[in-house]
Amino acid sequence: MEQRVNIKFCFKLGKKATETHEMLVKVDAVSKKCVFEWFKCFRDGKEDVKDEPRSGRPPTSTTPDNIERVRRMLADDRRLSLRKIAEELKIRLDSVSNIIHEHL
Repeated sequence: MEQRVNIKFCFKLGKKATETHEMLVKVDAVSKKCVFEWFKCFRDGKEDVKDEPRSGRPPTSTTPDNIERVRRMLADDRRLSLRKIAEELKIRLDSVSNIIHEHL
């Protein structure tokens, strides 16, 4: 989401998509395709940088209980790897990443 806000900022400043991509690559990895897709959305009038609701199976690992368990594990040892947390809680690696980046 942070990247989208940066892209929107550059769009509002009148920067070109290529120029925006070059600037963002210097500070964080972002694909050129992503920049161009978001520029198209903003050009088409989209203002919100959040994802649209999608159909599909709802997340089952990102529960309040698992969020709290990850929080406690990291409080005990900040150096734990995502893989170690996933193995310990028996949930997918991307679920652990989502919990850390979206909920903590």
